[in-house]
Amino acid sequence: MQDLIIRLAAPLEHALAWLYSFWPAVAGVVGITLAVMVTLHVAQHKRDARAAAAWTGLVWLVPFLGAALYLMLGVNRIQRRARQLTGGGIDAALRAGQEQGTPLQTDRLQVLARLVGRLTRLPLTGGNRVTLMEAPEALDAMVRAVDNATESVYLATYIFGNDAAGRPLADALARAHRRGVRVRVLLDGVGALYSLPPITFRLRRQGVSVQRFLYSIAPWRMPYMNLRNHRKLMVVDRALGFTGGMNVRAGYVAEPATIQDLHARVEGPAVAHLLLSFAADWAFTCREELNDNFAGDMDLGTVQARGVNTGPDADFDKRRLTIQAAIGAAEREIRLVTPYFVPGQTLLASLQLAILRGVRVVILVPEKNNLRLVQWASLHALKWLAKEGAEIHASAPPFDHTKLFTVDGHWVQLGSGNWDARSLRLNFEFDLECYDDPLAADANALIDRKLARARPLADADFRAMARWRHVRNALAHMLEPYL
Repeated sequence: MQDLIIRLAAPLEHALAWLYSFWPAVAGVVGITLAVMVTLHVAQHKRDARAAAAWTGLVWLVPFLGAALYLMLGVNRIQRRARQLTGGGIDAALRAGQEQGTPLQTDRLQVLARLVGRLTRLPLTGGNRVTLMEAPEALDAMVRAVDNATESVYLATYIFGNDAAGRPLADALARAHRRGVRVRVLLDGVGALYSLPPITFRLRRQGVSVQRFLYSIAPWRMPYMNLRNHRKLMVVDRALGFTGGMNVRAGYVAEPATIQDLHARVEGPAVAHLLLSFAADWAFTCREELNDNFAGDMDLGTVQARGVNTGPDADFDKRRLTIQAAIGAAEREIRLVTPYFVPGQTLLASLQLAILRGVRVVILVPEKNNLRLVQWASLHALKWLAKEGAEIHASAPPFDHTKLFTVDGHWVQLGSGNWDARSLRLNFEFDLECYDDPLAADANALIDRKLARARPLADADFRAMARWRHVRNALAHMLEPYL
């Protein structure tokens, strides 16, 4: 045995000596090979030239680490895995109902409706009733809806706090489960960690079926850490829906509130789109197929509405294209409320062109953001729009997490998506586009109330900023593809 060890030790010692002498050359060859392979993959699979350039620069300037980061964060495996888990059934459902809804009032809106229909492969449904609700009212309405459920409750959210807002909803879900209602709760794998201990413990102790989207406690089994499910959906009895930008957090119900937000109660056939979105995400997460047939009334209101699912899979870029098309359809006015405004050059150019066409552009962002780097980058983008004539306003605290977009007093978009690279390219989002004058009037009245309490930011205000602030904001905006 000792002789065998001696015989094996000699070649090993020789190999180590050779490696010690030539390791810089070996490392160089391996590093260059990895960089070339990643560059070829980036060139073939990245649609965004800025993202492609950023990843290419990273793998060449930071050998090995850059390639490892690209393997973990840059390669999208979601689409093929989702199709594998659903057996193509979700794709078939998405292709259903491609016919457009009732003709709309203007040619531009008809073109917009056709475009979004082709993007989403979903019909524009008529007969809906959409009720806008601010956060505390929406949370109360969701608890009441769960308490009245008789067949099923499906809930998806990014953050579900184990706090004064989350515990009453969790208890209502548990009561529904004990009544025999089918309850399914889907939380994002990262968002679930915003409260410790997470609400999942409380729900599971009471028998509620809860899953985490793209979650693993082992880092090497978690190659999707930058792909988050940011959707906020609840469907009760396959007939009543809730969607918008509201998470479930105590800040909404605190006295005084520390967060403002907007949600909507949806009744009518558009609820089928919320239901389809949840069923697809649930099947992807745990392989359970749910009944996704709409069971509600078909004619409850005047709103024509459609769900817009977006994400880094087959739904890639649908949200950005929808927004760009809506900006192009505007003839009189665009109003936008968003907590995070770092939209990228294409959407900035679209807004600039709208201003040059004579469209009034009103943008409301928080005066004090909860993400400082995003706020600085946002100020850099807003500076150029203010110079072109956009009306920029900064809302005073509490932090306004509202996401609302209206065009010409007729078209309304609300949902989970922000105007930043994460929502536009990386997150799984759900927005609802609506065509209805009374609903748009309600949305604009809400915006007017917010504007009355906000501070205008004119071109002169941006020019009066200290030089170092302009430099700081510009440097932050250079990180736009990652914010």
